[in-house]
Amino acid sequence: MINIESITKVYSMGSVEVRALDGVSFDISDGDYVSIMGPSGSGKSTLMHIVGCLDRPSSGTYRLHGEDVSKLDDTELARIRNRRIGFVFQQFNLLPRETVLGNVELPLMYAGVSGKERRRIAEEALARVGLADRMRHRPAEISGGQKQRVAIARALVNSPSLILADEPTGNLDSTTGGEILAILDSLNAEGCTIVLVTHDRSVAERASRIVHLRDGSVERIEQLGAELSTERGPQLDGHS
Repeated sequence: MINIESITKVYSMGSVEVRALDGVSFDISDGDYVSIMGPSGSGKSTLMHIVGCLDRPSSGTYRLHGEDVSKLDDTELARIRNRRIGFVFQQFNLLPRETVLGNVELPLMYAGVSGKERRRIAEEALARVGLADRMRHRPAEISGGQKQRVAIARALVNSPSLILADEPTGNLDSTTGGEILAILDSLNAEGCTIVLVTHDRSVAERASRIVHLRDGSVERIEQLGAELSTERGPQLDGHS
């Protein structure tokens, strides 16, 4: 599903170049659940932005379902994001003036889905995450855990094959965070591929593999507690 080969990302800060990613390579198969861990500045967020088609690499190749997306233009990247990828962020990223239902409908609106069909799909997604009774509320009127459930419902409405979760429990207490992780577990059990960025080891261990980043490179990969060889580049395809 995902093939990342020799990805680098270089930012220019005046006369100084910062290498946020430095030759990252790995594969992820359909239906996998992968966590990405690393200290601050290790490149986690930069990698997530590239995998989510929110940014382009400076060099290297990123293929999603066999399509080389590393050199697509902004319009084509937006199409990929809308149709194939669902995002769940630590800060929820909900529009405060929209209702819960309106927030969940937004990706469908961008995809050109009719109003009646948008509402039906959004209502089903909210019911799926246990928020059927909160559809008319606005974000300020619901709890942090409920906001994250809204974000998950929004991520689901276009039936993405990939969900990217960036510190999805970072602003939640442990009980509420556990409920959010249980939803992600359920989605993965249904076949959805999940890539999760976290600094929390206990959260990362919900996945089948953990990619450890340091200084923009893959330091090691864990699978069921065992480190995988990275001699020929880390492989996350389930056959390593």
